[in-house]
Amino acid sequence: MALRRKREGPRITLPTAAVLRLMLQDPTGSFYGLKLAQESGFPSGTIYPILARLEAADWVQSYWEQEDAAVLERPRRRMYQMTGAGAQAARAALSTAQQALGIPASDIPTPVHPQVQLGMP
Repeated sequence: MALRRKREGPRITLPTAAVLRLMLQDPTGSFYGLKLAQESGFPSGTIYPILARLEAADWVQSYWEQEDAAVLERPRRRMYQMTGAGAQAARAALSTAQQALGIPASDIPTPVHPQVQLGMP
């Protein structure tokens, strides 16, 4: 089942769509879970499992901030960044979901950098 879900991509629920829309506003940007929770209005207990599923599907990659926690004066954050293929797949999944719900496709965020859609650096 996990392999099939990875090929098909994660299930697009309302909270998942909200996270994807936020990340697609800056597809090359880095995001941390608490900020996505605040901006989406969903609790962190909803956002972090979504990020884990997106990472398992290779739609996002994660890494720890490199700065020292003492310099930051706070714990380091786990950052999440869309992959090129993930951004493309997310746009397609949101488009499909919007068409199924009868929402205009023009509401889908467009890429900031066209090369991201092609999966190029």
